[in-house]
Amino acid sequence: MKFLDLFGRIKPVVIGMVHVKALPGTPLGCMKMSQITEEACREAEIYRDAGIDGVIIENMHDIPYTFSVGPEVSACMAAVCAAVRSVCPRLPLGVQILSSANQQALAVALASGLDFIRAEGFVFSHVADEGLLNACAGDLLRYRKQIGAEHVQIFTDIKKKHSSHALTSDVSIEETARAAEFFLSDGLIVTGAATGAQADPRELREVSQSVRIPVLIGSGVTYDNIERYLDAHGMIVGSHFKEGGHWADAVDPEQVKRFMGKIRDLRQ
Repeated sequence: MKFLDLFGRIKPVVIGMVHVKALPGTPLGCMKMSQITEEACREAEIYRDAGIDGVIIENMHDIPYTFSVGPEVSACMAAVCAAVRSVCPRLPLGVQILSSANQQALAVALASGLDFIRAEGFVFSHVADEGLLNACAGDLLRYRKQIGAEHVQIFTDIKKKHSSHALTSDVSIEETARAAEFFLSDGLIVTGAATGAQADPRELREVSQSVRIPVLIGSGVTYDNIERYLDAHGMIVGSHFKEGGHWADAVDPEQVKRFMGKIRDLRQ
């Protein structure tokens, strides 16, 4: 299994979030690239030193998000990701570029030596807060083949947060999961309704029973509820690792160490 080859264990792996500061050209952008890169590397080193299993680098401060992601975002994210790779040469690293800039994320991953991406809108249409998002699996996997990035795994959100799924209300999360598996997703991500919101353990169970590929929890995991998600192959943790539990604040080293200490005990 590619997931096992990458992370060295089947489950549960812990993946921390580096929320890159607002990039040049975005409404909140006010920092030099050297400062942005330094901060991203500092947070990645905190995760690395706490023994985390992987990191996703994401441009979450680029609000409000747009489907029209400019070349400057891809260029800046490639520079940040390459710098993080240099300070974490053996840590599994991924990238997500908002909003749904999945081909750009693949290009960045290839250029900067990353291992996976997190992709939105892989199968079925839905209405995100940025607008209507259509499925991308066919084009995305052809692009991965075209640029020679087949070693870069694609973990895909299903029934994703911050979205209305009224268009596909007659399609269950299990059916969505099976469709994503059929369309060659490398792993599925189940989330709550919003950033930091707890995912439904029942949905984790239903999706895990429906597919034979890895299933990850994409939001809402905390020190106090880890036990609810131990059947997941992975836990993507962002807000809980931040000061005050807020995604926009700095990574709290003690919070990360405390969480990883508990997960190591639970794995035994």
